[in-house]
Amino acid sequence: MPKKVIIAGGGTGGHIYPAIAIGRGLKNRFPDAEILFVGTERGLESDLVPKAGFTLKKIRAKGFKRKLSLDNLITIKEMILGGMESLMLLKKEKPDLVIGTGGYVAGPVVFFAALLNIPTFIHEQNVKPGVTNRILSRFVDRIAVSFSDSIKFFPRKKVVVTGNPIRPEIISADRMKALKELDLDAGKPVVLSFGGSQGARRLNEAVMDLIDRIKDENTFQLFHITGRKNYEEFIHKLENKGINLQTLGHIKLRPYVYEMHNTIAAADLVISRAGAITIAEITAAGKPAILVPLPTAADRHQDYNANLMEKNGAAVVVKDWDLSGAKLYGIIRDLVFDRKRLQKMSTASKNLGKPDALDRILDEIVLLMN
Repeated sequence: MPKKVIIAGGGTGGHIYPAIAIGRGLKNRFPDAEILFVGTERGLESDLVPKAGFTLKKIRAKGFKRKLSLDNLITIKEMILGGMESLMLLKKEKPDLVIGTGGYVAGPVVFFAALLNIPTFIHEQNVKPGVTNRILSRFVDRIAVSFSDSIKFFPRKKVVVTGNPIRPEIISADRMKALKELDLDAGKPVVLSFGGSQGARRLNEAVMDLIDRIKDENTFQLFHITGRKNYEEFIHKLENKGINLQTLGHIKLRPYVYEMHNTIAAADLVISRAGAITIAEITAAGKPAILVPLPTAADRHQDYNANLMEKNGAAVVVKDWDLSGAKLYGIIRDLVFDRKRLQKMSTASKNLGKPDALDRILDEIVLLMN
């Protein structure tokens, strides 16, 4: 079994949270193993990984601009230096296994590990793989994907479908307890909406219009998370419309929620972007969704995630350009008052979920090491 494992991945939460989940899983299964993370100074990993209790080694890594730019010359320099740093780090640490979870930083670390004949394993979170993992797939030993639709992008004999590792609380959360803690009425449908760090503003605008439409219509409950940066502005705009949430018990507003598992457990319907972690959590919980893919996501990977959900009957997809309060209102009413359809979507969502993804990934790592 591995004595030392290097995990490389970063840039966005979509790459980092699975990396941390895998790191914790390895530590639980192999308590004596040393887990070392590799990331960059600029990425979210520089904050999230140390907070999770792991050591982070930093190297230089940067992605190319999609348009012609002088910055790409700097990127080439960073890639060369990052490659040298990766090689030196691998020779110094001598890991038994190197895992990549995507993002530019995973590229040089996993690539040079493969050249040094160190066992390599990559995990892809999205339906359509990122550039880094597509390139690395030619060199690595094993590829874990989150959806069967991703298999076609990789060498078939290396691929295994595991799913996306999620927080265990998502599975264990109790709906009735969550409703009570969130001060929600168990007798009325609950709609949860959140935009995420990259996509909050557009969704906030649509939800503000939605609130204006339902302020006098107490037929379902809305629990909306604005994001910390947008909360005060959101409240101010509502006040300008003459809307006082203190008098509206069926609408709850929060800047941020730490115990996201409770809000998901309480929901009958989720409105969100279509990031890989969000999809993994709502499918593991078996929640129907209205998905609004972020149009600026790399390679439009959120469109692929959302379309897969819709194709399987687990979600309704709304394009960002078509997003409005009126649009949301119409879809919500069509869904929450059609319990048969909502239940059918819930079952479809559950069928797509892989709550045991982390165990599947760890089992594959054990097979690789053997």
